[in-house]
Amino acid sequence: QVQLVESGGGLVQTGGSLRLSCAASRRISGLNAMGWYRQAPGKEREWVAHIYTNGIIKYANAVKGRFTISRDNSPKNTVYLQMNNCQNEDTAVYYCHAKSPWGDFWGQGTQVTVFT
Repeated sequence: QVQLVESGGGLVQTGGSLRLSCAASRRISGLNAMGWYRQAPGKEREWVAHIYTNGIIKYANAVKGRFTISRDNSPKNTVYLQMNNCQNEDTAVYYCHAKSPWGDFWGQGTQVTVFT
């Protein structure tokens, strides 16, 4: 079973930056994409960004131009989310996600809190 472990969450002031990381416990065979979702208090989980193994990158409109997703596949599958110009509405638990032919994998989540 693959485990995804997130790190890098915490407190950030409005306009500030934060970098999230997510590492898989082992290489994921046939990996299609890795990315991030988030869930704010009282709201449903929403998609943030994905990076596909073919290099295609997609962002939600809410974060486009402010967040950057990147990856490193050696030695393990790792995905990063560089969050710039953070806003109050970015406050949420951020979940790492990996999609493979064998199913989807999720991390436990890391809290990001943006304060004024």
